Amino acid sequence: MFDGARSAALAFGDSLLGLARPRLRLGVTGLSRSGKTVFTTALIQNLIEGGKLPVFKAASEGRIARVRLVPQPDPDVPRFPYEAHRAALTGPARRWPDSTRRISELRIEIDYERAAGWFRGPATLTLDIVDYPGEWLLDLALIGQDYKAWSAQAVSDARKAHRRASAQEWLDDLGRRDPLGPADEMAAEAASDLFKRYLARLRADPEAVAVTPPGRFLMPGDLEGSPALTFAPLDLPHDTDPRPGTLAGLMAERFEAYKRVVVTPFFREHFARLDRQIVLVDALAALDAGAPALADLETALGQALAAFQVGRNSWLSSLFSPRIERVLFAATKADHIHHTSHDRLAAVMAHLVGRAASRAEGAGAKVESMALAAVQATREVRIRQGRDELPAIAGVPEAGEEVGGEIFDGTEEAAIYPGELPENPAAIFDPKARWQIRAPRFRPPAVEPDAGGRTRPPPQIRLDRALEFLIGDRLA
Repeated sequence: MFDGARSAALAFGDSLLGLARPRLRLGVTGLSRSGKTVFTTALIQNLIEGGKLPVFKAASEGRIARVRLVPQPDPDVPRFPYEAHRAALTGPARRWPDSTRRISELRIEIDYERAAGWFRGPATLTLDIVDYPGEWLLDLALIGQDYKAWSAQAVSDARKAHRRASAQEWLDDLGRRDPLGPADEMAAEAASDLFKRYLARLRADPEAVAVTPPGRFLMPGDLEGSPALTFAPLDLPHDTDPRPGTLAGLMAERFEAYKRVVVTPFFREHFARLDRQIVLVDALAALDAGAPALADLETALGQALAAFQVGRNSWLSSLFSPRIERVLFAATKADHIHHTSHDRLAAVMAHLVGRAASRAEGAGAKVESMALAAVQATREVRIRQGRDELPAIAGVPEAGEEVGGEIFDGTEEAAIYPGELPENPAAIFDPKARWQIRAPRFRPPAVEPDAGGRTRPPPQIRLDRALEFLIGDRLA
């Protein structure tokens, strides 16, 4: 009751501030290696520097007068380091910015002209961009679980064929742990360390697309070594519940502490205040990994959407309990395939979130899926293979990247046929199928200044469409 009252008070405060000037809080998150930092940086750069955004109506119609950065609104949240990330992308070395491992925020103000109607004229929209790790989003699924259910799911997942190699060390130790044995601090610490090593191996796997919560195990911050981060699943018999004084009881207490100390404050202070949300996904990596990885991804996305408080806002709900009105699921790295496959990639994304999206739409929310590249690092070409001419992409692979036995030095451009995606998105779960996507990690593109010597944002694919869906209605 206290948490609910506090969340309502925060929402009411946001609403009162919004009466003086319209405000919108946009959440940006992404699963592992999805390009979340690049997306946020490119979104801000295109707005501030007037990028070519033909589908974003307020920009294409010339109604945006000025976009500017303003001071960070929340004193207890780090500022998103936009300037450093922009310099990394556009500087002489042209490198992708480091991924952020914590929540951050940036506020921009958009001066624009209303399109028409009774309120036609100049206006300003305050846009707060809240950037947070996808692992924190998946943690929200823990709120409705108890320790026994979470343990059973985590152990079951670890025993799946495509995870077992990464989990074997922890599973071997798990078999030696007695859940009904005495509560032992050293045993809890040892089991937790092995479980964390398993999660770290999952994250390091280039074909991994999601991780098993708790997400803060890999991003401990100032909680490292605390009891709230020192627990692990146990192989509990189905007819046995954790009891006080046992190892299982100790683990269950700490599981609840994790929810209380880590998950609930994030939900209350940040997540519950969002108006719009974009979830970025490296669906190409999942397709390359095969049906088991895609099944993991579908589960993770379903849990993510279930965590959102979605629906159409009424006047009362916007004051006390705001809902996320629009959710965009974006398959990133669309520049790694030819444009003739973009519709197929978007269809795969829509198929992965189909069931969960239907429930959200039933609550009045708008949910959309698309394929995009916030920064387009390649161009399209055609290459010959025998008598055939194939649609391909060309770019500068990063030093050390390998395709077909060739290792690149980071300076020479290469043309690559990336492969094809399934015409029927339902085919992605065929265990006999393998959709190999041959695309290395490309360097960011070199962008020349315009005739006046001014810098320009790098090219993009459907970033303008994403902006129109996420904030276009607020600039109408």
